[in-house]
Amino acid sequence: MMRCIAVDDEPLALDLLEDNISKVPFLTLVKRCKNAFEAHEVLMKEQVDLIFLDVQMPGISGIQFLQTVKAPPMVIFITAYEHFALEGFNLDVVDYLLKPVSFERFLKAANKAHELFNLKNQPPAAVSVAEYLFVNAEYNLVKVNIRDIVYIEGLKDYIKIFLVNVSRPIITRMSLKSIDEKLPGDKFIRVHKSFIVSIDKMVSIRKGKISIGNVQVPISEHYKENLHRFIDPKNLI
Repeated sequence: MMRCIAVDDEPLALDLLEDNISKVPFLTLVKRCKNAFEAHEVLMKEQVDLIFLDVQMPGISGIQFLQTVKAPPMVIFITAYEHFALEGFNLDVVDYLLKPVSFERFLKAANKAHELFNLKNQPPAAVSVAEYLFVNAEYNLVKVNIRDIVYIEGLKDYIKIFLVNVSRPIITRMSLKSIDEKLPGDKFIRVHKSFIVSIDKMVSIRKGKISIGNVQVPISEHYKENLHRFIDPKNLI
């Protein structure tokens, strides 16, 4: 079961949220909250896995509230305004629902959160780390086969994952360090503060750069030793 709270300053909107939540077998409503202050009190006292959060509220908006919560649970924004979608993306919310919300659309968002919840709570033995990862991209959980990763570029709080035979990279909110820790150490190597490369996809090394297909990835002095550890002297001719 996923424990959730509903936060909205409109009583009718809260009634609809409560009704929708009651129809979903894997959701249980911990508390209805009419503002961010009430929601904060609940988070301090209760275990909460998911917040259904209105954006436009008097006093503190949903966005301002979420920005103040350390290690927040998953969030689904529910609002009457489309122009907050970018803020939602930047805050890594699970989904973004526009009022009035049909039950079908509500259920789709809830299922997405439930899938992510199950992934996060799988026993370690059940996770096939060496085969694939799931990443959040454009409000979807995208499965990435590790064998298909060519290289990864870090851009501040985001990374670009470049895949074999895919023209556009997958962009997700994650640090390069975080994904480096999830990748098999015998298959990937960090060669720059902004780049991780697949050892299997490397073609050549020349003048401080690694060729991967038509792409030239720089090697920084700081990470040169990493690269040397993977070059077996027996394979040098």
